[in-house]
Order: sequence, then C-alpha cells, then structure tokens
Amino acid sequence: MSAPRIVALSGGIGGAKLSLGLYRVLPPGTLTVIVNTGDDFDHLGLRICPDIDTTLYTLAGLANTQLGWGRCDESWAFMEALAALGGETWFRLGDKDLALHLERTRRLKGGETLSAFVADVARRFGIHAAIVPMTDDPVRTRVGTVHGELDFQDYFVRRRCEPQVTALRFEGAARAQPAPAARAALADPSLEAIIVCPSNPYLSVDPILAVPGIVEALRQSAAPVIAVTPLVGGRAVKGPTAKIMAELGVPLSAATIAGHYGELLDGFVLDATDAALRGQFSCALRVTDSVMVTLADRERLAREVLTFARELRPQAAARA
Repeated sequence: MSAPRIVALSGGIGGAKLSLGLYRVLPPGTLTVIVNTGDDFDHLGLRICPDIDTTLYTLAGLANTQLGWGRCDESWAFMEALAALGGETWFRLGDKDLALHLERTRRLKGGETLSAFVADVARRFGIHAAIVPMTDDPVRTRVGTVHGELDFQDYFVRRRCEPQVTALRFEGAARAQPAPAARAALADPSLEAIIVCPSNPYLSVDPILAVPGIVEALRQSAAPVIAVTPLVGGRAVKGPTAKIMAELGVPLSAATIAGHYGELLDGFVLDATDAALRGQFSCALRVTDSVMVTLADRERLAREVLTFARELRPQAAARA
C-alpha cells in the first residue's frame, strides 16, 4: 500500500517555510507543492518565477535565509557590472540565481513547458517532492492602486508595496488550465490532505484558485482542505497581507482569512495568540503556535497540521 499523498498550495516565503516542514516530516515522494505563478514576469529578457524558485531553493537547502529570497552563498558581479552600465538594478539577480533564469528562458523558448523544467531542476537539486506550477499558461497578477494598475513586481519590489491597493486581478487566469501534475495530484485517490500554506491569500493563493478547475478539484476531493493562518494578532507574519487587507477595507483578523476561503475549508489552523476568536469560525479549528522561526518550528507545525488532517478525514470524505 502506497503512503498517503499530501498537496500544499503555496506562494512565497511563508508557504515555502511550511512546505519545508512538510517535506522533512513526510516520506520521500509523497508531497506535491502547487506553486503560485502569478508573480512570474520577464525582466532583462529573462523569465523570472520568484515563488517557484523560492520553493526550489528552500527544499533543496539552497535558500538565502538572510535575505529571505534568492540563493545562499551568492555573489553579485553581474549586478555590479549592470549598474556600471546604467542598467536596471531594482530587481536584484545574484550570479548563481541568474543561471537558473537563463536556463529556464532558453528551454521555455525551445518549447519545454514550465512544469517539465521545474521537475528537472527539482531532480537535479535532489528534491524528493513534486514542485508544480499552478499552470503552464501565462497568468499575471495585476495590482490596482491609486496610481493606476501595476505589474505585480513593479508594485512589490520596485515600489516596495507602498501604493495603496484598490483591486487585484489575475490576467490570463480565465484562459489557463491547471498544470497536468497539479490536476493529477488533486485527483489522486490516496490524497490525505490539501494544505493551504500561510501565504498571502490575496496575492499568492488567489491566483492559484483563479485557474479554472482548481476550486472544483478542491471541492470534489475526499481529502480535508486546511488553511494555516498568515495573520497573528492582526499582523502579517511576513509581507503585505495586513496592509492589503486594510486598504481593501476588510477586518484584520484570521477569521477574515477563513471567511475569504469560505466553504472550501474543512479546517483552519489558528495561532494561540488569537484563541479568543474561536467563535468566529464556521469550520473546524486547531489552535497552536503557528509562527515558524526555526526549522524545528516548521517541522512541529507540519506534524500538527497532518494530525489535524487525519482527524478531519472522515468529515471531508462525507462532504465529497
């Protein structure tokens, strides 16, 4: 009998942290991480996939934990030379990181899918988990602001999330198809849990859910769908989640996040700091310390989420 399978929906640093915890506590080959590609963009003639690359580097033990992005033991000769030529340096690309972008761009231009490229890189990095883009089709997050609509990386990196957000849309999502490996993972009868990582719900998870077929697959799965809070005490653990929620006029509360996902959820992991909010949830709750500072924190939280999933399995199976 094969080991139960786990799917994580992830984007960015918070998602990669829990994905690493899951990766370390699960048997090899049983984890699939479906990663947001709405942040992808073309820069300096290269295809950049920030969330996918963060996931690859994190699970391979190559992440730059000091910066929170990019590769460890990085050098910056390319950026220094580019700056001397007057080139654009607002989006920093380390020399080792640059190799990944160059090779991806070359192979995509040659007709390879993003899924195939990512799978090959994961194999070369020695990762025993499936890292899967949400789609092989172009989907781009566009941020409506008081200064007009911006490309995501223009908003997030160049302007450091400073403009006030008025709306979000995912260009190309309606025409996209789930990546084949994503579709297969969600339909796997041995699937034990679908975990929505503590990524930004609006910027990182919503693009995944916007791809036609993903929400339907979550609803039809007999596996419980569990989200882990990205907010603790009304503050984002990382990134602009709280800022965006305030600007969109929604309450800064973990209960708001659960309500945002709505009927998709069978369970929600709430931080102990927010235990007083218990009565505001319509799904099952697990209250624990959700902040992941150390590797041990990541592994502990992963185990707790998996235990929670096993408890919810009968209820989810009845729902499906």
